[in-house]
Amino acid sequence: MSSPQELPDDHEIRDVIIIGAGPCGLAVAARLSEETPSAVFTDEEHQRYHWIKKHSGRMSLVQARHSKINGVRAAKWDSERGCPCQDDRQRRTSTDSASSVPSLSSASSTSSTSSISTLVLDGSGDKWMQRWNNAFRTLEIKQLRSPMFFHVDPGDRDGMLAYTQESGRDADLWEISGCVGKEMSKHKKKKRRQGGKTQTIGGEIDERDRKDYFSPSTELFSDYCSSVIQRYGLDEPGQILQREATDISYNYLSDSSDSKIFTITTSTGEKFYSRSVVLAIGPGGAGVSKIYPWKPSTEQEGAAACCHSTEIKTFPSLNVQKKIQRRQETNVVVVGGGLSSAQIVDMAVRKGVTKVWFLMRSGLKVKHFDISLPWMGKYKNWEKAAFWSADTDEERLEMLQNARNGGSITPRYTKIVKQHAAQNRASIHPCTEIKTHDYNPATQTWTLTTDPPIPDLPAIDYIYFATGVRADVREMPLLRTMNDQYPIEVKAGLPCLTNDLSWRDDVPLFMTGRMASLRLGPGAPNLEGARVGAERVAWGMEEVLHKGREVDGQCEGFCGLGNRYASLLGECDE
Repeated sequence: MSSPQELPDDHEIRDVIIIGAGPCGLAVAARLSEETPSAVFTDEEHQRYHWIKKHSGRMSLVQARHSKINGVRAAKWDSERGCPCQDDRQRRTSTDSASSVPSLSSASSTSSTSSISTLVLDGSGDKWMQRWNNAFRTLEIKQLRSPMFFHVDPGDRDGMLAYTQESGRDADLWEISGCVGKEMSKHKKKKRRQGGKTQTIGGEIDERDRKDYFSPSTELFSDYCSSVIQRYGLDEPGQILQREATDISYNYLSDSSDSKIFTITTSTGEKFYSRSVVLAIGPGGAGVSKIYPWKPSTEQEGAAACCHSTEIKTFPSLNVQKKIQRRQETNVVVVGGGLSSAQIVDMAVRKGVTKVWFLMRSGLKVKHFDISLPWMGKYKNWEKAAFWSADTDEERLEMLQNARNGGSITPRYTKIVKQHAAQNRASIHPCTEIKTHDYNPATQTWTLTTDPPIPDLPAIDYIYFATGVRADVREMPLLRTMNDQYPIEVKAGLPCLTNDLSWRDDVPLFMTGRMASLRLGPGAPNLEGARVGAERVAWGMEEVLHKGREVDGQCEGFCGLGNRYASLLGECDE
């Protein structure tokens, strides 16, 4: 039994505290501010609704429920309730054009009318996407792996494509070749010629969806996220605090109270209080453990000898930089089989490293996306339906493992790495593991042996471990109290959440991203998972916060439920 909370006199209990200011946290914050989410509103409904909002107070809107006998009555539109029942004089003075329909991707499409009080805590900074942007900048990644419909905007599935076209930035799109159209046909022909032994990397994307299968540049995606932040007013001072959350507890307000609140304790000793919490941490976040072939010592780890890819601050390391400046031979090892490892190999060569030794535990897997193509193509709904209708979480876990199947590299970076190998600037070693490792602090070099052996492997100046991360809710210090007070079932470190992504039905701690994989599917750690997860969280949050209104016996708040046209037609008199 949890003990009652002792709150300070100046405490503030917020409705929602979001832990993590990355894509998942941003997707949730934007979704809670969106009145007409694209998941439950059609394009026609969106267009009608936003047209009415833009021209409210200046256009007479006929209430369709009145017959000719009673006379046609016109009224002004109230954007707060979606019905013509209040006088909105402020909107009468709008100078927007009365002739054009607003784009759903533009900042004028919608604004937050939510009364939800929200606070965001993030250990890396007080800005949205700070850790994400720093990581892409450090590794000099110019292109996202995700297609155009993977983003954080809750208002429009094709919002990023519309934003690109409106801002005239088509040059910032990179075609994902080999997925659709003629390229698909070439792969099929190649497969037939070789007797069906070649595994194709394209093959299941409909030609009609070609416009979706471009990936944005990192700058374009960052700018689009900024437009989403601005549209929903999520950049107000004090909304994001740079605080590292260290503990979450959920207790009664007092002995006589029948309601509980969350207390979030930070590394500074500060405490914050809320009615609900969303845990939206990604790779490198609090409580996420990094995977190593072996655990480096404190002396080795960092700038001196090796580091994990999520901890790279400067590239290359200082000792390698000095040797490059003295025109000495340098050798670097990159361990891993995913896209990040290939990007590190490429950047090391471009920065002047003499040779990069690329070691992979498994074979070289080439895939456009980090999940298998059936989950991305025209049959993806079948895959998702099979996942969601599985009888047990053990079945879902097996589907997750098969769909992701370890790290993989895109065709583009596979070509780049092989070009470096052809020029003797890189050496690719699939199915190879480090057998012994010995670090010499005096020379700041490693002596390595591998299985199978690599002939004439020289002394290594630095090792980068691009070997991924592991998140186990039972081992996360942040969730120690929750695990003790409110234990739940866990499969391979993943929590068995409710369908609304809450910890339990009686505990409104919501999780999104990788930790929601057993409910969202293999796309959970991706941008797609951020958007879909935010939708699930919003539905669960509606019931917790009781912010909705009743429309035909159903809740209509920010979850967008009820009659699909209820927000388009008035339900009360002027």
